[in-house]
Amino acid sequence: MKNKVIYLILSSIFLGACEKAPEVVPPAKPALVAIVKKSEDSGAMILVGEVKSRYESNQSFRINGKIIERKVEVGSLVKKGQILVRLDASDTRLNAAAAQADVTAAETSYVLAKAEVERQRQLVNKKFISQSALDKYEAELKTAAARVNQAKAQAAVSGNQARYASLIADRDGVVTQIKAEPGQVVEPGAMIAQIVDLKQIEVLVAVPESRMAGLKAGDDVTIKLWADQQKTYVGKIREIAPEASSATRAFDVRVSIVDADEAIKLGMTAGVKFAKKDQEKRILVPTAALTQINSKTIVWVIDKNNIADPREVVAGMFNEYGTEIKSGLKADEVIAIAGVHTLIKGQKIKPIFEQKISEQNITMQTNSEVSP
Repeated sequence: MKNKVIYLILSSIFLGACEKAPEVVPPAKPALVAIVKKSEDSGAMILVGEVKSRYESNQSFRINGKIIERKVEVGSLVKKGQILVRLDASDTRLNAAAAQADVTAAETSYVLAKAEVERQRQLVNKKFISQSALDKYEAELKTAAARVNQAKAQAAVSGNQARYASLIADRDGVVTQIKAEPGQVVEPGAMIAQIVDLKQIEVLVAVPESRMAGLKAGDDVTIKLWADQQKTYVGKIREIAPEASSATRAFDVRVSIVDADEAIKLGMTAGVKFAKKDQEKRILVPTAALTQINSKTIVWVIDKNNIADPREVVAGMFNEYGTEIKSGLKADEVIAIAGVHTLIKGQKIKPIFEQKISEQNITMQTNSEVSP
């Protein structure tokens, strides 16, 4: 009886040891996901350009001289006709006065020659002198008249030279460059200041020769500033350079900003999207959603049960918005867009949508700004 009891105890211990331990189900792994959508961005050409003004005027003197006064600074707003810089006009005033004196002298000589011709005509009428003698005096009268015109023209030039001692703004705008200081001696034509028109703002873009097909002046484009990518502006192609740059082999294309506002500053970086007409919407996914497995391009698809499954896709062109998927994905499917190289087939996923992450970040940032 005692042996039987021992046998039953040992049997129960042996059977208990042979039973398998219950499997531990791993917790669902959090993963950032997004819903696949169709977009037109993949078929559009997006290039980066620089914000510039349509009119950039280099202001310079027509005469040489010494600068005695500068009335503007870089950043000054100026009006058309406003004085920017003044030269020492002492010599030009003296020249103008001398030229005016020459006019007076020439006019006096003309009056004297005219009176002499009248006297000689009276003598000819009385047959006291010949006609040939009168012709000599009439020729001198014409010479005197020509000298008057010459002196007046020279006086006008000298007067202009005096006025040219003041550099006048030829348009409204802002001063962006100044290359003049009081005491400096300048030559005619040397740039003194640059005035930029702020009313007509555009973006200068270099378009590769391979992408020029179909572009023409007047086409609508979409513009986004690098500083604020949430806001878009409407633009139109204003001008296409007829010749490519010898250095870059690209064509300069100028795009006017139709609805420019004060947020747009000269020199800013802007992205210009040249949309194709009647283009087909295509699937565009974040580039981070793609990975390589056995030399195949893979996207991790999350099914309705939140299970990760790798799927081979065919990728197309990529840009700043993402990569085009030519085949392998459908719209409204859910894919992982971060940490895809750590996923395992059949793994349970706790999806965190990209939009919710953004909202949480905004909330956290707002709270941090409010907290003391």
